[in-house]
Amino acid sequence: MTRSPSHYFRTFLTSERALDRRFREGSRRMAWRSGDPVRWAARARARFADLLGLPRFRKCPPAPRRLGAVRLGGGLMREEWRLQTERDVWMPFYLFLPEKREGRLPAVICAHGHGSAGKWATAGRRDLPVMRPIIRQFNYDYGLQLARKGFVTACPDARGFGERREPALQNDRTESEAFKNSSCHHLTLSGAPLGLTVQGMWAWDLMRLLDFLECHPCVDAERLGCVGLSGGGLQTLDLAALDLRVKAAVVSGYFYGARESLLVMNNNCMCNMVPGLWENFDMGDVGALIAPRGLFIETGDRDPLNGAGGVANVRSQVRLARRVYAALGKPRELVHGVFHGNHRWDGTRALPWLCRQLACGAR
Repeated sequence: MTRSPSHYFRTFLTSERALDRRFREGSRRMAWRSGDPVRWAARARARFADLLGLPRFRKCPPAPRRLGAVRLGGGLMREEWRLQTERDVWMPFYLFLPEKREGRLPAVICAHGHGSAGKWATAGRRDLPVMRPIIRQFNYDYGLQLARKGFVTACPDARGFGERREPALQNDRTESEAFKNSSCHHLTLSGAPLGLTVQGMWAWDLMRLLDFLECHPCVDAERLGCVGLSGGGLQTLDLAALDLRVKAAVVSGYFYGARESLLVMNNNCMCNMVPGLWENFDMGDVGALIAPRGLFIETGDRDPLNGAGGVANVRSQVRLARRVYAALGKPRELVHGVFHGNHRWDGTRALPWLCRQLACGAR
């Protein structure tokens, strides 16, 4: 018998087993099992959007504002923009553009995850000393990496990060680490009673960023992609599942069975909380909504977020998604790349794959 950690109670009467049983007995109601995968995807996509609260959002004039630009060398410009995604909600982002170009180029949204300070990480802001260890640890500057490959890249702040932190986490003058934290907890508690989810907020904002990109004179609207690590992988997964304009997606460090990685490991961020999600979908089912478009899943073999099953927990979800890709006759459009390492962006296989998917030649 395991010794109790408490001085006062010999045992604890928790809900853990009941919740686990509920998950095992009542999950994945919207999963594809047979029949026409195209008709399934239409129904499932609508259900997924509803769970995220997307029907509650309303479009507004985007009113894009270019705030400035910096020449980086190597033929690149980094522009700073601000875009209105719904009334009273503004999304800041960096836009990387070549100084000279021939024709329209493919464009990729580069979504960040937690502990990143938002767009500073994906944009490779090494000129800010506080960002250097973060970028180095997670190989986080994939927005800049892709720009140097010849893509137009957009690096936004997700709601709750960077310039979009809610008041409780804005005081990084006295709390030095607050600059890299997120307001997911505050947004969840404020949004859930209104029928909103943080994932829905993120997906909506990225859809509005796609609106901006497809109208940009430098961008080929038929070659749009999205990539992201960790929470950025979550954003990428959701956006590509919901918006058919995304032709190729790289999900890094966020694709695993929800039970092993989120129900058992239930101290993860509250942005994962979407009421009713697990009753209807596991991650492999959401990934299947991307079929037959290109999907690259990147996994570190030592990533603790893979859960108790390790890489096997990831592969279980890849198999679920691959069934739909196979049913649509496109099994090779789903690639699972496993690299040796921890929770970070690798890109060794993913970047060349994305170049092929979106027909982007090295500059």
